[in-house]
Formats: sequence, structure tokens, C-alpha cells
Amino acid sequence: MSEPILTVANQLTMLRMAMVPLLVLLALSREFTWALVVFVVAGLTDALDGYIARHGNQSTTLGAMLDPIADKMLVGSTYAVMTWSSVVTCPMPIWLTVTLLFRDTMLVVGVLLVSLTSGVRVFPPSRLGKISTFLNIGTGAVALALNAAGHCPGAVQWLYVATLCVLIASTVQYLYLATERAPRRS
Repeated sequence: MSEPILTVANQLTMLRMAMVPLLVLLALSREFTWALVVFVVAGLTDALDGYIARHGNQSTTLGAMLDPIADKMLVGSTYAVMTWSSVVTCPMPIWLTVTLLFRDTMLVVGVLLVSLTSGVRVFPPSRLGKISTFLNIGTGAVALALNAAGHCPGAVQWLYVATLCVLIASTVQYLYLATERAPRRS
């Protein structure tokens, strides 16, 4: 018997994906407070779908694949708008956004290539990967909040540097784990 597709956990993940265009439109319309509300609700669905999947016996292969994609869509879109849009008063640094987008693209392409060559494999998130995701989401929320407030303190650069460091560290760890878990040829 195949696993169910439309579990509550998977529906929450798809809802998070559906919130991304609304978030982008709100931010581009300078409705940063509402964009922040959508972002926070989307972030809460991330925590809720994981909880329901683990504790409600709703873990599925589809959910394990969609959840990180939904996170990447949410964070990547937010970072792109907060970096390159002319409507922001407190932009995120280009170096952080480019690093995040490059890393996310590299991971998605890597997982796709592994799945095509070795069969579908799920890569469970590491603790450092979870910390990076949490920090990426928190940093996006801070950027939205600063723009909603119309305030851009210089100290926010430290948050961006910390986010970059954890992002790079988690990427290196994922690369290491991927090579360690890669199937060996005889």
C-alpha cells in the first residue's frame, strides 16, 4: 500500500509554499508589517507540520522532500526581495543572499542528481542544518521587521555575518555527509 499524500502535515507544507507569492507581493507593495505576518505564519506552519508529521504518524517521503523545498522558497524569496527591491529602506546584504541562493540551488540540484542516478533518497536534516534554517528564517523576519519599522541599525550586520557563517558551516557539513553516505561502487 502506498503512503498517503494529502496528510495534514503535507497540506501545511503546501500552504507554506502557497504563501510565498503573497509575501512577495506584500513586500513589493511596501506592506512590510503584513508581509512579516505572512512570514511568521508560514514559519509557524513549518514548525507545526514537522510536529504533526513526527507525533501524528504522518511522516511521508513526499513531506520529507517538500518541506525543505518550501523552506527554500520562503527564505530565498524573502531574501531576494529584501536585497534587490527598490522599496526596502533596510536592504539585506547581497553577499548573504547570493550565498544562500547558490547553496540552496546547489543542494536541490545535488539531491535531484542523486535521486536520478541512485534512486530517490531522503537526506534527513542535521542539527546544524536545522539551526541554519531557524537562523535563516529568523534573519528574514528581522529584515522584514526592520523595514516595517523603517529603522536600519548598523548592528544588524552582525546578525547577517552570523547567518552567513552558520549557512557556510551547514553547507560544508551537508557536503561531507553526502559524500560519506554516497553508495560505493564495487
